[in-house]
Amino acid sequence: MARMAERSQRGGHSGVSIEDVAAAAGVSTATVSRAVRGLPRVSPATREKILEVAGALGYVASSSASGLATGRTKTIGVLAPFVSRWFFSKAIEGADRELHARHYNLSLFNLGGHGSNRERLFSKTMVYKQIDALLVLCMALSHDELDHLQKIDIPLIVVGGHVEECAYIGIDDYAAASTAVRHLIDLGHRDIALLHGDDETDLNFDVPRVRILAFKDVMAGAGLPTRPEWDEWGDFTVRSGQEAFRRLWAQPGPKPTAIFCASDEMAMGVIFEAAHVGVRVPEDLSVVGIDDHDFADAMGLTTVGQRPDEQAELATKMLIDELDGTVGAVQSAVAPHRLIIRRTTAPPPS
Repeated sequence: MARMAERSQRGGHSGVSIEDVAAAAGVSTATVSRAVRGLPRVSPATREKILEVAGALGYVASSSASGLATGRTKTIGVLAPFVSRWFFSKAIEGADRELHARHYNLSLFNLGGHGSNRERLFSKTMVYKQIDALLVLCMALSHDELDHLQKIDIPLIVVGGHVEECAYIGIDDYAAASTAVRHLIDLGHRDIALLHGDDETDLNFDVPRVRILAFKDVMAGAGLPTRPEWDEWGDFTVRSGQEAFRRLWAQPGPKPTAIFCASDEMAMGVIFEAAHVGVRVPEDLSVVGIDDHDFADAMGLTTVGQRPDEQAELATKMLIDELDGTVGAVQSAVAPHRLIIRRTTAPPPS
């Protein structure tokens, strides 16, 4: 076996694929992946046979021949569409906290807000050589991507919302948005605008859509109209909140007495821009967000809070537990949210 490992190290991959190893050993590619990466649910006899075949063919799953015995990199991949926005930076912080405690490394794959880098990230290099498991932040995965990951059979979980065919951890976005809108209605507001998220990317995530649906359902349930001219969009940033407020206030006709913002950063943008034109919050306009951003308390922002760091920390724990042999450790979970009433909401002006 040692001679085979030495030979494989000298020869490198030499064009040998995981499919070649699977065919030669008479097993599936998923079984080969589990065997060479040291993952559970492979019998000792099967693992030994696969490692013999892999060594003989010159296939090395890890970056060094010494990794052939376990195939483990002790690295978890985190796939993020952005790193600069609050949710993602907090989630990465939480994941890193758990990884550090468990003596694992973090490998960050940043899409930079665009899906064009996805093919590169889902390549064999990413999953065969660099990571033992994958944590995905606020992104839907295509059927092809899911199929690819399932074939390699590495633990996978999504943080920040519901994703079909995947384990996921996140708040109930419909309930969280509903809580925010009901708070405004309970204060007596009837003229409520919507500032929803609408990323101009192909990340295909459903959180913006779910929060829009909740707003419309709660308004309809209270017998209140949703005015198309008061439906504004942003990309979850402060700047987009400022721009949305300018568009809204530039329109002729009556103005809303409250705005439900689908994120705190957009709500902050609304508050900043309102101050520029002399609109007082909350005397003239109530503003509510979602997140409980680090600056929300200092700004007195009423919001529906969540803890993305705790969501990612739990998800990371599940991934490592699965790697350590706890079958079924990775599973979906609903994270808590809570209404935090501060200074930016009040009854409408009489």
